[in-house]
Amino acid sequence: MLEKIEGIVIRTRDYGETHKIVTILTREKGKIGVMARGAKKPKSRMASITQPFIHAQFLIQIGSGLGSMSQGEMLTSLRSIREDIVKTAYASYLAELTDKLIDEKQPDPFIYEQLLQTYTWMAEGKDCEILAMMYELKLYRKAGFAPKVDSCVNCGNEEGPFSFSVVEGGYLCSRCKHKDPYAYGLSDTLARLLRLFLHMDVKRLGQISMKNENKQKLRLIMDEYYDRFGGYFLKSKKFLKQLDLFNDND
Repeated sequence: MLEKIEGIVIRTRDYGETHKIVTILTREKGKIGVMARGAKKPKSRMASITQPFIHAQFLIQIGSGLGSMSQGEMLTSLRSIREDIVKTAYASYLAELTDKLIDEKQPDPFIYEQLLQTYTWMAEGKDCEILAMMYELKLYRKAGFAPKVDSCVNCGNEEGPFSFSVVEGGYLCSRCKHKDPYAYGLSDTLARLLRLFLHMDVKRLGQISMKNENKQKLRLIMDEYYDRFGGYFLKSKKFLKQLDLFNDND
């Protein structure tokens, strides 16, 4: 049976000379894979709706395995992401992370809305680094390994100052700092921001700015944390580093 399903293209790969296998994060069905026959042909009506980061309404036949796409209607092209190498790099990273951490056919409307809004804000020119960290933390929570940032992971103390311990998986208060001599010291501002990034719906994001050194510190913490608990190698993150976006050099 054919179903109309709203979704965002998060991955495409060629299949044969003319077809594509497309991975879509959907609102109703979760993450699904579909065959788009003839989508590689330049004149195919499916060529435009099977590009990365396309937000569309798809007509799909869903079976027990790989589904089949019949057609689609674009809802948001997000073209400005694909036309900018920096935005493309961030969007690709978040798409790959989503693909790795989200199980197939497990609907999560909140994660879907967060990714769509993150891409929308990126297309409109909001800070890609901040948006990426906000979405990453929500994915970590979904995958079950978000850091504890509301209180000390050791004693439960809610009063700062805090340090961030990658090993312990979250904040350590000044009394428990000895648990990890390598924990990163955090200013009160950074501690509040990390908590905000985890809990705040990205739709509510207004104008937010951070000093570069603060962004770099949070990025370093997030990378070390993911390397310890996330586990999957991400090609797109390597590309970001090659662009110096995740490095200390601006």
